[in-house]
Amino acid sequence: MDRMKIIKRRLSMSLRSARPVDENLAELTEHTSLDDPNAANTRDNEPIVCPVPPPASHSAPSFLRQYAGGLGRGGLRRDGLDRPYLSLHRTGSLGIVHENVKMGSDGESDQASGTSSDEVQSPVRVRMRNNHPRRISNEDINKRLSLPADIRLPEGYLEKFAMNSPPFDKPLSRRLRRASLSEIGFGKLETYIKLDKLGEGTYATVFKGRSKLTDNLVALKEIRLEHEEGAPCTAIREVSLLKDLKHANIVTLHDIIHTDKCLTLVFEYLERDLKQYMDDCGSIMSIHNVKIFLFQLLRGLAYCHRRKVLHRDLKPQNLLINDRGELKLADFGLARAKSVPTKTYSNEVVTLWYRPPDVLLGSTEYSTPIDMWGVGCIFYEMITGRPLFPGSTVDDQLHLIFRILGTPTESSWPGISSNEEFKTYNFPHYRTEPLVNHAPRIDTDGNDLLTKLLQFEARRRVSAEEAMRHLYFKSLGEQVQHLPDTASIFSVREIQLQKDPGRRTTTYPESALARKMGSARSEYFQREGANPVPRPAPSSPSTG
Repeated sequence: MDRMKIIKRRLSMSLRSARPVDENLAELTEHTSLDDPNAANTRDNEPIVCPVPPPASHSAPSFLRQYAGGLGRGGLRRDGLDRPYLSLHRTGSLGIVHENVKMGSDGESDQASGTSSDEVQSPVRVRMRNNHPRRISNEDINKRLSLPADIRLPEGYLEKFAMNSPPFDKPLSRRLRRASLSEIGFGKLETYIKLDKLGEGTYATVFKGRSKLTDNLVALKEIRLEHEEGAPCTAIREVSLLKDLKHANIVTLHDIIHTDKCLTLVFEYLERDLKQYMDDCGSIMSIHNVKIFLFQLLRGLAYCHRRKVLHRDLKPQNLLINDRGELKLADFGLARAKSVPTKTYSNEVVTLWYRPPDVLLGSTEYSTPIDMWGVGCIFYEMITGRPLFPGSTVDDQLHLIFRILGTPTESSWPGISSNEEFKTYNFPHYRTEPLVNHAPRIDTDGNDLLTKLLQFEARRRVSAEEAMRHLYFKSLGEQVQHLPDTASIFSVREIQLQKDPGRRTTTYPESALARKMGSARSEYFQREGANPVPRPAPSSPSTG
């Protein structure tokens, strides 16, 4: 009875305490060895084996009864009996040798199905691991959480993630993903350092900043939240669309920080927009560079249109360019998912100079061709260095369009004669002028592409996908047509920018960049912020 009490006490302590099970079992072995004179002759490096019948259940009382019975029948014996053994090595490791394993009603064995060296199971279902689990690297975390490659994880985060995260072959829950990102530093204002103020408008203030996670520059767009109104609809649209758009030619939304007073959007930082680039060229861009920028614009737009997203506010100020020459679509504040079940949209979209004639005449039923007209206007502006239709009012804008492209007729725009808005203006009859007369540097293929972009009737305009395959881009090679979505066009070795004829500076040094940002025309404050430009360009509509 005394021995039974000792065994109970020892076993209960081993199950409850935080000490390793190996140590308690080792102590139990030493105690029983003192009571058994035959155990003293056991060699140090040889395992001591205690025969234990296969347990009918895995409860602690059942194990005690069977274990005590085994001690009473023969004490500690050498291996040699045809039954399962509990092997207690003097090194403190625990192993189970399974023989004649009984199968349960569910088709599984009552004991562990495997007896590998790194995972064993005791009769009381105590699972132990002798080997360390696979080490998790920064690359594993980056892939698991879709993090940038240059991120710096907090000290000790790898070990903590390894303990809390499910196996890598299983999906990560949304709750655990959010918690993991928060622990790294995402969603927190203290993760970003404000540097320079870039602009301020009615709803938002934009700062140049630096991320503590990557040490890279970022653009911080702080949108003030009204107590009763909440976040502006344009900010909600921008966030909801950009979080799902992952493309080399679309600006990246790195982080979203929500507090009671403001909503901060953290964007990748790009040095300038297309308007700034043209100004630095003295409005004389290299034709080769025009082709590279136009192809990137079409590539990003084709990606959006494949996902039924309309940008609805294309203009040079909303196209950002970095020092490498990568062009990215930005400012999705007026963008709209075409898949939203609504038959009509607002006609108060697209900055006036880049707004198509069907929308100027009041059309609210439009699709992806609304963006293609703006592409044509931007193409012309890069070639010539001046806007194609710089109107001041809707009436003035339509007059400018018709003076160059001609007043539309039933042959050029079926149904236009019955349009009430068109009849109200009573336009004079303008004859069509060749576009090459206004853009003498454009070649034959470029003129053909521009003509296909600037069609009155929306359904006649070339799509972004078709425009990318136009002969105008043949000189860029075939490889640019088959790049992955996230691959830059400059990953093709043959693609490089040339020096622009009117280029004043090649890059912006950091000291000069801070000075320029005082008058930057960045996308980050097109909608909620200000838009300081050196020419009287009309601002984007505030409703969508």
